[in-house]
Amino acid sequence: MLRPSTIILLLIGCPVALASQGVSVSGRVLRGGGDTVPLANAWVVLHKVTRESGQPIDSARSDARGRYRILLRRPDSTSVYVISAWYDSLAYFSLPLNVLGRAAVHVEDIMTFATSVSGPPLRLARRLATVAHAREDGTREVLEILEIENPGVTTRITKDTLTPTWAGRVPQGAGQFRGGQGDISPEAMVFRNDSIYVLGPIPPGPVKQLSYGYALPAGTRTLTMPIDQPTTELNLLVEDTAAAVRAPQLETLGVEEIESRRFAAYRAGPLAAGDRVEIVLPSTGFRAGTLLPYVIAVLAAGMVVALVWALRKRPSAA
Repeated sequence: MLRPSTIILLLIGCPVALASQGVSVSGRVLRGGGDTVPLANAWVVLHKVTRESGQPIDSARSDARGRYRILLRRPDSTSVYVISAWYDSLAYFSLPLNVLGRAAVHVEDIMTFATSVSGPPLRLARRLATVAHAREDGTREVLEILEIENPGVTTRITKDTLTPTWAGRVPQGAGQFRGGQGDISPEAMVFRNDSIYVLGPIPPGPVKQLSYGYALPAGTRTLTMPIDQPTTELNLLVEDTAAAVRAPQLETLGVEEIESRRFAAYRAGPLAAGDRVEIVLPSTGFRAGTLLPYVIAVLAAGMVVALVWALRKRPSAA
């Protein structure tokens, strides 16, 4: 499946000397579905990706056994190289290749699938929501990570921008939505009203991960997580450890420390469409920091009063 180039860019490490001669890149392309068979005569493309851009640099056709071989000439130590295989109008990418100081690289099998706009319903295998402390302005950041599974035998695609491959509800009243990194590119997500729409392809096989973030308005006391479809597992991380969580089949997992921050962890599920999940957040109206100027003023006034009293009690000099 086509992966966001931003993920690939993050994998570019420090420059390391590469072999001056060419590197032989070889592998195999398969077609999945009911049976897994070699994919013959498929276009296989070698891509070079830098921090600024990416471009194809060579290509070959797979043989009757689905095998291919491409010579990477003069590899660049500051670039990442990946292989893509095209089938039924989609590109399926390999992981970044380790070509450092090697004469030959064998690429893991690239699995392709026929495409379809219909099929069995996609499954929401897991949903993780992380709710942060309230910021100075009272708003809260929420990050959600979803794992979607395609139980069919074809890659699900959309026929137009009005018919997504997958859609789900987001909390009512939330704002500032933005897509995050994962198997599904942020450019393939659209937020409309109280829903997220995925327009990118979703192939069968292992779960595909997507992520997005949003902000809760200041003063939000109850965050209701909309459960609009069966969800195998729901995980919650709430930085306000005093918050109360209500959900079917809820388990409290204690407090976890993540990157020097403490979160109360919960697990619920399996959940059915229509189940109610609520996080009751503590009030942000009282903040100890806001009283600091008043405390200082009171202490200063008290010191003045004490000084005046002490001077009145002091005996006069001879």
